[in-house]
Amino acid sequence: MAYKPELLTTASSLEELERLIAAGADAFVIGEARFGMRLAGEFDIEMVQKAVELAKPHGVKIYVSVNNLIDNSILEALEGYIRELAEIGADAIVFGDPAVLTAAKQHAPDMALHWNAEMTSTNYVTAEYWGRRGAVRYVLARELNMEQIVETKQKSNMAIEVQVHGMTNIYHSKRALVQSYMVHQEEPDRLTESGKERGMYVMEADRPDERFPIYEDANGTHIMSSGDLCMLENLHELLEIGVDSLKIEGLLKPVEYNEAVVRAYRKAIDNYLEDPEGYSFQEEWLEPIQTLQDPGRELTFGFFYKEQVY
Repeated sequence: MAYKPELLTTASSLEELERLIAAGADAFVIGEARFGMRLAGEFDIEMVQKAVELAKPHGVKIYVSVNNLIDNSILEALEGYIRELAEIGADAIVFGDPAVLTAAKQHAPDMALHWNAEMTSTNYVTAEYWGRRGAVRYVLARELNMEQIVETKQKSNMAIEVQVHGMTNIYHSKRALVQSYMVHQEEPDRLTESGKERGMYVMEADRPDERFPIYEDANGTHIMSSGDLCMLENLHELLEIGVDSLKIEGLLKPVEYNEAVVRAYRKAIDNYLEDPEGYSFQEEWLEPIQTLQDPGRELTFGFFYKEQVY
């Protein structure tokens, strides 16, 4: 079977999902805040079903994020939720907690499982551990560099997923830290809304030009990277080693931006597959992204070419 990498992305709504299918996305990660974390939008079970119905005619896959921190109070609801996902035809569950794997094995035995422990999914031995228990995909931590990604692909039997574009999470707390801060400052009325739409950020005193988006939801406080990962120029390096899934993170981005990003990566992937030996990156592919890029957010290679120090 010829190598065909998956172009994976997120969606904040059914409208965006349709637009990104048209732009060339092969798969989506969606879900709801009760069970998933840092989602681009809220998809309850009825919306997930509609997403599946929209995607299937195009051969597009729908993965549902169930990567929240699972506590006892949600276990019963979790089992019913996973059963419903199987019934409506979702293609895979993205998980980090063993409780999700256990529920999936019992209530959705034919559902594909993608192991994503975010910052702790850093070695292929642990990935293979979950592979022996039913996971078929290993979602690599965003902190891994190219050398580590190459080694993982060479030594793991699992499909691997690598983020190639968008912001990344750098801090999470179950506590409502912004709300607590405002109460401490005796200014609670300044913050009537602390969700994604607020556009809040934090910054260090000695780096005032570097702003880190911050928001709060039912799962606590999330601080995101000050720049956006962009591997479009060097995407061929990941294609050459056979990375299975290339993810575009659309969180906190307008639909028009995500549409331009998906189109650019679709073009790069298709050009590479058409002629791997003769492939060369074209600057014009990046221009639509640069036109829509927030001038306060640098496009970077992230950790791909940095020496890794834990």
